[in-house]
Amino acid sequence: MTSPLIPRAEVAAYGRLPSPAPHSNAELATLLGLLTAPGVRITTVVVGHSRDTASRSSAEAFVEAWREIGRQPVLAMVDWPESAASWLRAAHRFTAEEPDAWVVAAAPLGWAQMSRRLRHSTDWDPARTYGFAALGDSRVPALAGAATLQGMRGATAEGGTWAIDRGWVTQQPPARRRPPLQPHGTL
Repeated sequence: MTSPLIPRAEVAAYGRLPSPAPHSNAELATLLGLLTAPGVRITTVVVGHSRDTASRSSAEAFVEAWREIGRQPVLAMVDWPESAASWLRAAHRFTAEEPDAWVVAAAPLGWAQMSRRLRHSTDWDPARTYGFAALGDSRVPALAGAATLQGMRGATAEGGTWAIDRGWVTQQPPARRRPPLQPHGTL
């Protein structure tokens, strides 16, 4: 059995990854919209976050917003360090409750490491995982491995969406609201 840890040389090849920024209102609203869209049957969630201030704040804001829209309490809130020996303990806590979906606010490198551990050691499903903007970075699936994050999606800071498919991150801009129709000419 090989280790799911990303080799240091591979991490170094991507240079310094950005730290998560504080979430925006549009980002949080879009994330909630993804989880509560018509036809989506998500009632239970587990929230995970890295230990930086922005990720912790985003996770707490999601939990509060989830409660405010009348959803069931979050089953668990799990955190993990940016670097660790294996992330095994956090991975088991993250998947123990078997939620309908997972919500993640994290630093890119820590999430790449955590997601590799999740795929290696648990029944976690990335297609049932939603993330804040910092994880919609193309370097995240590159570091984690193309299949590791297949199907994960999330919100951009501007209120658009992103999705991971075959190792690629694609982004959709926020939906533009059309101005109301104005009458033309005379009757």
